[in-house]
Amino acid sequence: MITTSEGETEQAGEALAQRLGAGALVLLYGDLGAGKTAFVRGLARGLGASADEVSSPTFTIIQEYRGGRATLYHVDLYRLSPPEIEDLGLDDLIESGGIVAIEWADRWGGRPTAAVEAQLERVDDNRRRIRVHE
Repeated sequence: MITTSEGETEQAGEALAQRLGAGALVLLYGDLGAGKTAFVRGLARGLGASADEVSSPTFTIIQEYRGGRATLYHVDLYRLSPPEIEDLGLDDLIESGGIVAIEWADRWGGRPTAAVEAQLERVDDNRRRIRVHE
């Protein structure tokens, strides 16, 4: 799909959230500015959590959003090395029963195969191409 605004990118995430069950893992791929965090804002809204609280977790690494039908864990691996990623305990987080969305998932060598993958690509200043594989 092609989105033409940040709001539409959020709507794409919100639509995906409607199909996710407890324990789901969403792996997000895309360059800087591709819309990954906007997509996660939509996931939060679709789960019933406050989308206003969603921001890029680049410096906090893992953010937790409660208040919806499932806790959303928002993880950003951008600044981490492989050993640091292994120390995060992502497998335990996934087994928590919440929904885990991981930005820069390509940096995680130990990622499981059972996951939803969302590839976001910046087409131009306003448009994003989003491919979701469930």
